[in-house]
Amino acid sequence: MCCVLLLASCRGRNSAPETVRRAFPLPEVPTMISSMQERQEYLGEHYWDRFFEGDWVTDSAAVLGVEDPEVEKNMSTFILILQGLPMDRAQADMARLFRQIEDKQAADTSSLVYLRMTELVSKYLYDPNSPLRSEDFYLPFVEGLAKSRFTDDARRPGYEFELRMCSLNPYGSKAPDFGFEDAAGRRSDLYSVEADYTMLFFSNPGCHYCQEIIETIGGRPYVDDLIADGALAIVNIYIDGEVDKWREYVGMYPDNWVNAYDYAQRINDEQLYFVRAIPSLYLLDSDKKIIFKDAPLERVLQFFDNLVNYGR
Repeated sequence: MCCVLLLASCRGRNSAPETVRRAFPLPEVPTMISSMQERQEYLGEHYWDRFFEGDWVTDSAAVLGVEDPEVEKNMSTFILILQGLPMDRAQADMARLFRQIEDKQAADTSSLVYLRMTELVSKYLYDPNSPLRSEDFYLPFVEGLAKSRFTDDARRPGYEFELRMCSLNPYGSKAPDFGFEDAAGRRSDLYSVEADYTMLFFSNPGCHYCQEIIETIGGRPYVDDLIADGALAIVNIYIDGEVDKWREYVGMYPDNWVNAYDYAQRINDEQLYFVRAIPSLYLLDSDKKIIFKDAPLERVLQFFDNLVNYGR
């Protein structure tokens, strides 16, 4: 007991950086906040506050005394919280997290906290293989990365490029129109597709993960009904140049989808969309404004699950 009291008093004085490990300090929501939405807003704004308090060491296996796997787990939880917030609020919370990281680095310029935390955020929000990726959430964060004095000069051009690409077709903007041609030679364009929602699917023939997406979408029993009712259109677009291969494969796609190719090659040549990896999914509203940009499939399908189950 004496040892515990001694340790507690030493920590209170913050006389030296702690080298021991600690659990991730979760935020404590004030008891007067009772509504679920207000609690979620509070968590989004204050999730990292206690993590950055105190004087803790960042080393090869921990960030500010918290083991790497636990930091990653809480990063994913934080992103899931942001998904339930309005976009402007979520982006403000991401910008706040960046400022907290910068402030912590400024307090100890020899620390690795800036490098470790910014790499983690980039991994979760920008890596094309991340199931939680979101260029819209990443946008305010990478804006900070591109300008910060703590960013290594060798990395800055890469962050500046990411900033330009994340700024292309952001949430709420109107998706660029483009023409397409189907296997029968009929031409149309994106804006001519009439539906409450349009799922824009960039795919390649023979792409294994593309086929998995097709099968997963087909596994939602309501999808065909939404398409038949005009509530949903799925526009499956091939954007590369080997059209003969696409024609050989086109029969593998669902026949109630719009399956076509970019005959004018505008999407790539004019960089109308930055398709970092195939497959890539966008979700548009009835005015062709962007709801999700290069989104994980499960997030898009969750949107429709909620729409069907709760009328959202």
